[in-house]
Amino acid sequence: MKRNLTIALLALVFASCASKGPKVLVTYFSATGTTKALAEELAAVTGADLFEITPVEPYTEEDLSFMNRQSRSVREMNDKSLRPEVKSKPEKPGNYETVYLGFPIWGNAAPNIINTFIEQNDLKGKTIITFSTSGSSDITNSTRLLKESYPDLNWVEGITLKRNPTPEDRNNVINTLKEAMPVKK
Repeated sequence: MKRNLTIALLALVFASCASKGPKVLVTYFSATGTTKALAEELAAVTGADLFEITPVEPYTEEDLSFMNRQSRSVREMNDKSLRPEVKSKPEKPGNYETVYLGFPIWGNAAPNIINTFIEQNDLKGKTIITFSTSGSSDITNSTRLLKESYPDLNWVEGITLKRNPTPEDRNNVINTLKEAMPVKK
């Protein structure tokens, strides 16, 4: 009985401590699993909630063939007005102060599904920290384009995890992203 009471009291203490900090969401789109792995690691080390931006129509291997000019990904890169549908929205996005927004870089920009997510969720007043995965591009141009498209949002340029990272590279990316999170005063 005492043990159960102690466990219940500890659970209440931990729950009350957890709710006092700023609410953080790590949200991401991942076509191949690379960005997903980084997002999961980031959420674990920051204590953030995790949300996957999932397309209604999943991307197939053919869709992701950047060498095929008719592939879905290339069509989306060439027509920025296309908005792939997403399956769901995060619960109560208004509760978050900081949103990490992760994606693979396609054609030196965020995939159009990121625009769908932004346009379907009220992110005003939140700090949005970008992060990405890429074979060669860094995040600078992607963040610049997002800032131009959505100038009323508070953007913070994050960092890119490049192809074949070492454990040191991964740690550097995670630490850089943790440091980008605003400190609540």
